[in-house]
Amino acid sequence: MEKNIVIGVCGSIAAYKVPSVIRKLQDRGWNVKVVMTQSATKFVTPLTFETISKNQVYTDMFRENSKYEISHISLSDFGQILLVIPATANIIGKVACGIADDLLSTTIMAFSGKVIFAPAMNVKMWENPVVQENVEKLKKLGYVFVEPETGKLANGRIGAGRLADVDRIVKTVEEIFFAL
Repeated sequence: MEKNIVIGVCGSIAAYKVPSVIRKLQDRGWNVKVVMTQSATKFVTPLTFETISKNQVYTDMFRENSKYEISHISLSDFGQILLVIPATANIIGKVACGIADDLLSTTIMAFSGKVIFAPAMNVKMWENPVVQENVEKLKKLGYVFVEPETGKLANGRIGAGRLADVDRIVKTVEEIFFAL
């Protein structure tokens, strides 16, 4: 069985770790397509992900396409797993509230496979009761979370919110796939 994954990249400093995740998944036989939020493109360029994934990177829901595909539907049909990494408070909140207003959120809403969130954000955001309520709501709905680690954050503070270790994220993807 082919192993296909859609990786949704959000705007966070931790986005620089996503190419390592892609490489490790490819080394394990995964085919990867990437969808990026506009904020994510401020941290890592689409060209980086195109080069590594060897696939077109999707950034715009309304982009002209020579294949006449509906991007969020074709992406949702492609993968058995959708990994959102780094998952921001914004995307977690959108999904928890059923908001689909960009390419990544519409892809998640159309996705029938397993969705995994790997959050990364400042400790103040991660510990915010609204974010925690949204995480719990999504868990109850069957979404999977690779919990962030405690460690040194981008602003130099120590706390929860650091993106989980790359190997732990890849291991979770593989465990979920083989459980499907």
